[in-house]
Amino acid sequence: MGKKRPAKCISIEEARELQTTWCDTRTPEIDRCIGFEDTREFWWSVEELQDYLKYVKKQSRKQGIDNPGIRMYFGAYPASKCKMGKGYSTLFLAPTGAPAGGGKDGIDDAPNNYDIEAYNFSQSGHPPKIY
Repeated sequence: MGKKRPAKCISIEEARELQTTWCDTRTPEIDRCIGFEDTREFWWSVEELQDYLKYVKKQSRKQGIDNPGIRMYFGAYPASKCKMGKGYSTLFLAPTGAPAGGGKDGIDDAPNNYDIEAYNFSQSGHPPKIY
């Protein structure tokens, strides 16, 4: 059968606690500041993500990067580029990695790889879906 459960999986309860803490400690202030209920969840199909990860792996190998990573960033659309004219939040994925022998040993401090395009344009609920 498939691979065993990845080590960094968290329980449904832990995920709900993270979402509740975010909503209780950040959402009211963000929404008050920008004047509308912003999105806070982002969706891509598994197929889309697999395609992007395959692309990053292939392009990284061409650059001599053996162990690429993905860093996720919050962003916000300019209101003029947002379908609803509000400038909702977004999340985008940015490839990381240094060629073999370059950078430090830790993966978490790998530099962004600006030679590979970032990934965006997820779907999100309005209002946001609660976990």
